[in-house]
Amino acid sequence: MNQHQRLGREPADQTTLPDDIGRELSHITTEVMDVSDAPPIVPPAPLSQDEVRTILMSLLLTMFLAALDQTIVATALPTIGRQFNDVSNLSWVITAYLLASTAVAPVFGTLSDIYGRRVMITVSLVLFTAGSILCAVAPNMAVLIVARGLQGLGGGGIMPVVQTVISDVVSPRERGKYQAYFSGVWMTAGLLGPVLGGVFAEHLHWSMIFWINVPLAVGALFLLLPKMGKIPVYHRRRKVDWLGGLLLMAAAVVVMLVLTWGGNRYAWLSPAIMAMIGASVALAFAFVWHARNAEEPFLPLSLLGGTVVPYAIVAGACALGAITGLTVHLPLYYEVVYHLTASEAGLALIPLAAISTCGAAIAGRTMARARHYKRVAIAGTLVSTTFGVVLTVTTLPLWGLLIVLSLFALGLGTTFPVSVVSLQNSVARPQIGTVTGAMNFFRALMSSFAVAAFSAILLMSLGAGISIGEHRGPANAIPVADMITAFRYVFGAATALLACAAVCILAMEERPLAGPSTPAEMAE
Repeated sequence: MNQHQRLGREPADQTTLPDDIGRELSHITTEVMDVSDAPPIVPPAPLSQDEVRTILMSLLLTMFLAALDQTIVATALPTIGRQFNDVSNLSWVITAYLLASTAVAPVFGTLSDIYGRRVMITVSLVLFTAGSILCAVAPNMAVLIVARGLQGLGGGGIMPVVQTVISDVVSPRERGKYQAYFSGVWMTAGLLGPVLGGVFAEHLHWSMIFWINVPLAVGALFLLLPKMGKIPVYHRRRKVDWLGGLLLMAAAVVVMLVLTWGGNRYAWLSPAIMAMIGASVALAFAFVWHARNAEEPFLPLSLLGGTVVPYAIVAGACALGAITGLTVHLPLYYEVVYHLTASEAGLALIPLAAISTCGAAIAGRTMARARHYKRVAIAGTLVSTTFGVVLTVTTLPLWGLLIVLSLFALGLGTTFPVSVVSLQNSVARPQIGTVTGAMNFFRALMSSFAVAAFSAILLMSLGAGISIGEHRGPANAIPVADMITAFRYVFGAATALLACAAVCILAMEERPLAGPSTPAEMAE
């Protein structure tokens, strides 16, 4: 007879218990039974390698949808503007998606901890598909912009929920090597998207850039949903703090508008921008006050503290901001300094995007084998910072620039798997969705901030007469020496971001990863 059975019989055998002790035991038993009406956490069910492979393939396809949609639209914008005879509002086709996807990232992450991954991945894919169909059949620009916002609601939920599902299927020790696959998805989408967008707009019809999402989304659901029932369940039903979620989304939307419009539609010190900055600060303070006083806040502020989470979030956000800012602005540098065509400038971005995926793969595989997994990211960020300094202080021929950018990207890529896995490994299972959504939220904000900051640096260095990121007449007349000088400040800003990432990785606590033991740990 085990101990639990003996304990279960003791109250029945001891018939002489005093009444007050009997009442106390009854009270304690009732409290234990009523502590929560949430379903119990189901222990991880063993998944076969084929099941894990099928789940990961469907997750890769799901994430490819969200990644492709951020790059495929840009090259089709001129065609869309001509058809609708509306060029002035074209930027909203991009902005509406970015606003919606950034604002809802923490919402979907938190809701996946409350209602489960299966429900939220289904909701995000359905919203994304419905938005894609509405975009494809849009009769005018206004409907297209609204549909892009709806599409962004689904796309913003895909990333955090997919990363959370990975955490349910794969142990932290093995999770890093799979993160490299997802980095590869983003690289493929970044390279393939502009090409497909141009081909569809020129040879077929611009609506194909949205119709292509429908079969991909249906295929992802067809692969994923039958296997979701075997994925361990870690969510906990609780009351949803909708007010906290609305305050967070409102603050995010206003911040994104500031970063999008500042220096472009309005001057940075204009009354409109200053008013929006004030509104975002007020909303942020309201969110913090509400989170401190709510019984179960939407995003617990304590979750963002500690010795792992804040450092992992900042390190990943700085690395992503640096690579995003450079990817957006380097084509201008290539065209003016090296006289490359637009297509050649696009090809010259491949080392920056592709080699960062190699860095992520190296870090992921190192995490599966090494006890001190943080060292690879420390070395990587220091390497990136060093070569960022080289970019800042020297002028290189094109081949030399591409080599240095490749080494810069190789070190930068090591940050992503280490920061994601360390962050997820440091919180309780029912909170992984919430903290993953918060991570994606801050990464998106930092990416937008880096793009805006790099644009501001160029405008201040070159003068307000150029158009950053557009088909430029004035930019082509800029002297090469002035462009080189201006980009030294841009490279310096990217280097500063990587230096910040290095400091955060150094300061982050290195906790043992759950999962199969490394050879060193087995020896000990």
